[in-house]
Amino acid sequence: MCCLPDHGPGSPIGMLIARIANFVHATSGGLRTALRELGRGYLEAGHEAVLIVPGAVASDEQTDYGRVITLPGPMVPGLGGYRVLLNRIAVGGLLRRLEPDRIEVHDRSTLRWTGAWARRAGVPALMVSHESLDGLLRLYGPGPVGPWIAGALNRRTVAAFDTVVCTTGWAAREFTRFGGAPLRVPLGVDLERFSPAFRDEECAGEVMLLHCGRLSAEKQPHLSLNTLAELRAGGIDAELVVAGDGPLREALEAEAVARKLPARFLGYVGDPRGLLATADVVLAPGPIETFGLAALEALASGTPVVVRSESALPEVIGQAGVAAEGDGASFAAAARTLLDRPESERRAAARAQAERFPWSRSVDGFLAAHRIPKAAPRFARGAALPLPPG
Repeated sequence: MCCLPDHGPGSPIGMLIARIANFVHATSGGLRTALRELGRGYLEAGHEAVLIVPGAVASDEQTDYGRVITLPGPMVPGLGGYRVLLNRIAVGGLLRRLEPDRIEVHDRSTLRWTGAWARRAGVPALMVSHESLDGLLRLYGPGPVGPWIAGALNRRTVAAFDTVVCTTGWAAREFTRFGGAPLRVPLGVDLERFSPAFRDEECAGEVMLLHCGRLSAEKQPHLSLNTLAELRAGGIDAELVVAGDGPLREALEAEAVARKLPARFLGYVGDPRGLLATADVVLAPGPIETFGLAALEALASGTPVVVRSESALPEVIGQAGVAAEGDGASFAAAARTLLDRPESERRAAARAQAERFPWSRSVDGFLAAHRIPKAAPRFARGAALPLPPG
């Protein structure tokens, strides 16, 4: 039996936090960022972080944000390469071998069962709500029964987990409307990595609009093209830069050509800092965003954002951007409002708003949700555990 080091009377020993997520791969966006930054924060606080995700093949590696274990999972058709964990035997076996002190789940589709597993094992479990079932069913669901289905599934989530965490009040409302009591913990932004210092001052002339995000139906990227068209029709010499990939890219490129709109599609951009700091306005047209990390990264870069009024983003951007209805004329009017402000003022306001969201605040909030304190380092557990079959 291995003895833990003695850190003195009353000194808490670090805990092993097993985190499980779907829909994560090398070019995914906000969820991948959140998992990475929270993992780093847990390590800095003296705990161990193990992340379990789906992939094409099994792997096990140590990273600067903790151990990452990949289990084989099938690809979901039409989602641009995203995979899910379906093999409960493999996931459950791995959890048993890890013997975690806490479980943190970042998906409500195929992973809700882990709440029941954790309860049987006597391990406190936390679910993080990154998506809005209400919103998804509103966009794609079966008419008027959509809210009822969302409510039923959300009740199951609340029943399965000790704690549900939402990142905004907007995201929490689909739980509070039936009496649920989720904790609200905002995500954050790396204020050193994203900075106005990356602005390219030589890029002047045309107004640069930036759409930074996945090109999929729930993000409604066509609204960015409509915004560009409205601004140009109103006499503003604007161009649109699209940083992101997804199933709608080919159709959007064809639409831009057909409408003779000056839009550049860059595909996935691994380091968007220069684009975010150089753009005049960032467009975030998604109507069901529960937080919007890309918008917050834009603010940290000194660039204001136009967001959908029916999403959670108005809570995040504050007065550093403008919320608008989901049509090109409204989004264009919001962009003009921002462009009419003195540039130094709008950029300073954007940065000041972002500074309210350091990742350290998020990490402290998640540790509090787990009911565990910052701790002294301890010996790593399970470093040599073999991967389960499957």
